[in-house]
Amino acid sequence: MNTDAVITGGGIGGLFTGAFLAKNGVRVTVLEKNRIIGGGLQCFRRGDRIFETGMHVMGGFTDNGTLTKICRYLGILDMLDLHHIDSGCMDEIRYGATGEVFRIPSGREAFVDAMSAYFPREAEGIRSYVDELYRISEEVPLFYLREEPEGIPVHSERFVWAADRLIAHYVGDSRLREILAYLNPLYGGVAGQTPAYIHALINVLYINGASRFVNGSQQLADALAGVIGSHGGRVLADCEVSAIAVSDRMVDYVETVRGERFTVDWYISSIHPVSMFRLVPEGTFPKGFVTRITGVPDSCSAFSLFIDLKPGAFPYIDHTCYYMEDFGSIWTQAEVSGDCWPLGFMYMTPPDAGQGEFAERMLVHCIMGFDQVARWEHTSLGKRGDEYRKWKEERVAAIMRILENLFPGFGGMVANVYAASPLTVRDYFNTRNGAIFGGRKDCENLMRSQLPVFTKVRNLLLTGQNINLHGICGVPLTAINTAEAILGRNVLLKKINDVSQSV
Repeated sequence: MNTDAVITGGGIGGLFTGAFLAKNGVRVTVLEKNRIIGGGLQCFRRGDRIFETGMHVMGGFTDNGTLTKICRYLGILDMLDLHHIDSGCMDEIRYGATGEVFRIPSGREAFVDAMSAYFPREAEGIRSYVDELYRISEEVPLFYLREEPEGIPVHSERFVWAADRLIAHYVGDSRLREILAYLNPLYGGVAGQTPAYIHALINVLYINGASRFVNGSQQLADALAGVIGSHGGRVLADCEVSAIAVSDRMVDYVETVRGERFTVDWYISSIHPVSMFRLVPEGTFPKGFVTRITGVPDSCSAFSLFIDLKPGAFPYIDHTCYYMEDFGSIWTQAEVSGDCWPLGFMYMTPPDAGQGEFAERMLVHCIMGFDQVARWEHTSLGKRGDEYRKWKEERVAAIMRILENLFPGFGGMVANVYAASPLTVRDYFNTRNGAIFGGRKDCENLMRSQLPVFTKVRNLLLTGQNINLHGICGVPLTAINTAEAILGRNVLLKKINDVSQSV
């Protein structure tokens, strides 16, 4: 196309957008501030252990799944070492107060049958609820890689209901309502706010089947960078953008902290819009627009443990586990602090190559509000002080006590424990307040938190989790929209589907 593009931010959104463009003849340069590319795909090492920082379990990699089609089109599907979780038990939900355990299978009919077996009086409502999830998902053509019609989309009334209202419409049992919201840790659900379509898309994605990366998610970031490189582009790590020069509603160049300038045809921002506002000259965007976007509440953050297990000590668990202290708090986990925290968390044992009977590591992911660490928000990594270190140790101990109750003797199975707080998330991923799901969506004001990929600056586009959808599936879909802003409407979708149909 004889076109050049610079992408600020080498996370999932920047890399997928870059790969789509590069494969279609655009010369792409991705500028990433961290030394490791990938954003939520990043992994780190401690000794001989690999730990994922964000992307622990994915939907969309089934035989006909959205991510399968996208990665096949990019030519990287066979490069990915994926483990598909046993369909008989995709997830397990455990309640500490009652000792109840609910095992959730994948597959639409299997899911309905399993939940109906646990709550037989709600069987009719369960089936109607699941049917509604799939119906709502059909209102998002891009979710199925279908060409989007012209004009403003018109959605059904329930599409924009609050997620908890949608569940309650079909289900009367309060315990079952909570169980059906168990995936909240994957989208930070808030009662009365989180739109039903967010809940529906996430649940449909995982009901269809869940997968994990073997030996970590960094492989996907590296594969995407390989696509860019093989088509004449480049991905530059440790290359932070310090300014985006704009005049007459056009970007003139971007400049890095090292003083390098890049002048191209198209500029794409894959960082948080508020971070982008700091890079452009004052007045580039209307004050009202900046105020609106800056005022969008952030989604929740998280406190995570990365546990190095002793060899042959703890069995490998081939599904994701969700622990809840009791019923009644699935929508309020981010509001809990102090001695009451945590009221729940997600934990799993990621697979390694040649995975055997025993696990080598465990990941624990606890929803947490940024207010718990706000007193240290002006500190930097390694310089947060003794008070923070003590607070962090107390949080680790609280989680470990629960794990010890779940698995007696667990402490003796652990070689090392590493922890990350919302401050770590903020500094590592460059997200405001350590938000792990981008800006919070509000069903009462959807337009406030949604952004088009186009901007008032004619050659500046947006991509990433703060624009439309978040997560391993949602961000690549937004990347398609961004790439098609350059390539042409539905051009990329047609090519992706043509490749899949030829297999």
